Amino acid sequence: MASVLRPIKTPNGSLPDQTQRYLRDLIQNGAYQPGQQLPSEGEIAEQLGISRPTLREALHHLEMDGFILRKQGVGTFVSPTFNQRLENGLEVLESLEHIAARMGMVTEMGKVEIEERPPKIYELSHLGREQGEIQSILSVTRTILVKIRPVAYLWDIVPTEYLRKQDLGQMFHGSVLDVFLKRGLPVLDYSLTELTAVSADAALARQLSVPPKSPLMQIQAKLCTPENRVVDFSISYFVPDFFNFHVIRRIGK
Repeated sequence: MASVLRPIKTPNGSLPDQTQRYLRDLIQNGAYQPGQQLPSEGEIAEQLGISRPTLREALHHLEMDGFILRKQGVGTFVSPTFNQRLENGLEVLESLEHIAARMGMVTEMGKVEIEERPPKIYELSHLGREQGEIQSILSVTRTILVKIRPVAYLWDIVPTEYLRKQDLGQMFHGSVLDVFLKRGLPVLDYSLTELTAVSADAALARQLSVPPKSPLMQIQAKLCTPENRVVDFSISYFVPDFFNFHVIRRIGK
């Protein structure tokens, strides 16, 4: 296993960046397979001819990018889901289920909580409503699984004028968007979306079966009508070693 490593003699750019690229290329070229344990940090550093702090910086970025998993006291492993990522552009709004189906993957809904209740003040703000303007909302939280592994945790709040608990039915697979699109009501026009990186708090770590403070991708979205009414506010958390999101941007003139 260790024989695939060669000293980094002429780094192009900073040494941690060069180390990161070198190890990433080994993983992408199949020198190390998904789920395979890498040599110890001491072995890697010695064979690459670099210091341990340099190696740890490179490994930190590889972990943030979803290439590896580091287990304290156990070792470093290639992510079991490497090369099985769901890749999608953010220009067209689609449900996670549709993205996975397009790639030949099957998603399942894990733990789900659905309730109708009075809105909280901050939820009214997300929905663009004033206190007393709506009496109840539908709150839907659920974990999405691929091959029994939690890969996303989703939370939607919807004014009950647009969606009720009974509207989800027994065939609900986790996508509020798909329910709206299938019904054709309300008429949807656009989504205001914000993508950020966050670390998992204790509750999210339990939901997604990751260590606390693990990096996650967070997408907040407001689904709007042509009249600019927010019909759904959602926060979605994604395990980064399972997802690649990209945006195609046109060059300004």
